[in-house]
Amino acid sequence: MKKIASLFLGGLLLANMSCKESEFTEAYPNPSKIAETTVEKQFTGVLYANKDYVLPGYRYYFVTLRTSINHYTQATGWVNASGQYIPGSSGVEDVWYSYYNMLAQYRELQKIYATKTAEQQADRKIFMLAAAVYVYDYTQKMVDLHGSIPFSTAGLLSTNGGDYIASSAKFDTAEGIYTFLLDDLKRIATELNGITLNSGYQKSFQTQDFVNKGDITAWKRYANSLRLRILNRVSDVESLKSRSNTEMAEILGNATTYPIVETNAQNIQVNVYDVNTDINSKGFQDGIESAGWFGNTAGKAIIDNMNANNDPRIKLLFEPGASAAGKYIGIDPTATEASQTALFNAGQVAIYNRYTLSRNQFFPGILINAPQMNLIKAEYYLRTANDASAKTAYETAITQSVQFYNGLLALTNATGITGSTIPTAATAASISTYIAGTGVNWSSATSNADKLKLIATQKWLHYNLVQPYENWADIRRLDYPVLSFQVDNANNQTLPPVRWTIPGNEITYNAANYASVKATDNLTTKIFWDVK
Repeated sequence: MKKIASLFLGGLLLANMSCKESEFTEAYPNPSKIAETTVEKQFTGVLYANKDYVLPGYRYYFVTLRTSINHYTQATGWVNASGQYIPGSSGVEDVWYSYYNMLAQYRELQKIYATKTAEQQADRKIFMLAAAVYVYDYTQKMVDLHGSIPFSTAGLLSTNGGDYIASSAKFDTAEGIYTFLLDDLKRIATELNGITLNSGYQKSFQTQDFVNKGDITAWKRYANSLRLRILNRVSDVESLKSRSNTEMAEILGNATTYPIVETNAQNIQVNVYDVNTDINSKGFQDGIESAGWFGNTAGKAIIDNMNANNDPRIKLLFEPGASAAGKYIGIDPTATEASQTALFNAGQVAIYNRYTLSRNQFFPGILINAPQMNLIKAEYYLRTANDASAKTAYETAITQSVQFYNGLLALTNATGITGSTIPTAATAASISTYIAGTGVNWSSATSNADKLKLIATQKWLHYNLVQPYENWADIRRLDYPVLSFQVDNANNQTLPPVRWTIPGNEITYNAANYASVKATDNLTTKIFWDVK
């Protein structure tokens, strides 16, 4: 299955997916068993192709995140070891192949759509617009991980009639991809505002769409929220700064034309309705619990912050150690391996709450949510000297974040966990007290720099290990919170990296195109938006 990425991204069409998945939901039949695809079925194939990196699963959390991003953000605690800051090749390759599998499905969708008459294309336009939004979401994530990647000419093996040489994909620049995404998402947002579906295709879209269930307004919110996320990510890049401010103002000032996710009820996520189908989060448990004690243990920094400020999310996100007498204690990443291990063996270390997270088989695949959007708005308003609006967005985000985790707990089907009791939901009063606290209160910050630190801290707390890509991206971009790490003097990579490198198979089999990015393909060259 794991072939050359530049060829893989063109060759893995629907007929070849059975080697990764053996079953699918009743509503969305197994693509490997579909003899002939259609625009509608191929659209579902796009959504399905990377579902294991949307819903929390075993390989996603155990193989990829456990030894990389969740360390770099200190979302989890771990035992210090030589080479700990070098991303594991298997985890990086998994994400790479998952993305290009999805992109291959998308290129095939484009190919099939191109064969339709103008009238047929008009009827099916919504499938193309929605698929593009979904693909662009993960394209941004890939750029944020690797920088330059194959994109504009990637996945075209089928389109090119099986010509492998012609289908070898060039690397597009990270900034170039960002610019394309912004241009095309703006076009899509406009087209979504003018689209209408007849009853037949409305029903078909509802059936095939397991992200937003055929809700066109939700797809509008997804598109514009994604635009906002991308625009904010480049807000300090000199060449894109003006565009960022102008288009963010346009989106935030025209809610009717450019709706975004404003409430948790509008969150964009893959919901689990039946854990006995393939759309489930059963792999979450092994993903963070099967790694011994450092897969789901708490990091010291996040626990200390929550303790100091009486964060109402702490009981929703964490469980005290078995012998900690109800106290929440995290692993210090600067401590010795011996002291870290002794603390854990003594039953002192907090773990992520199993009711809310790992054993919650109804845990959704999170794409965009309201707290995230309000924290982005808070950044924008602070940047544009609108302190009152920044404060409102900041406080709204905190309230929504607590409510978000209350909501995740309410979904759980976990019962009878030994040594643990199901937490109670955080109250409105506890949220208000938290927002008014010294370490959280907006008025306690006397400068814009300090207010930005408040926003950055709330992003880190809200994302934790639930939105790992966003967490790492914003920590790199904002350089806050400042996290301390043990220096690994036994390796060249002495501290956490600022990007992932390109997987080895891509380097080997796409050598001619890789040469254009080789000089910057290392763990220490920042992504273009990381300018602080």
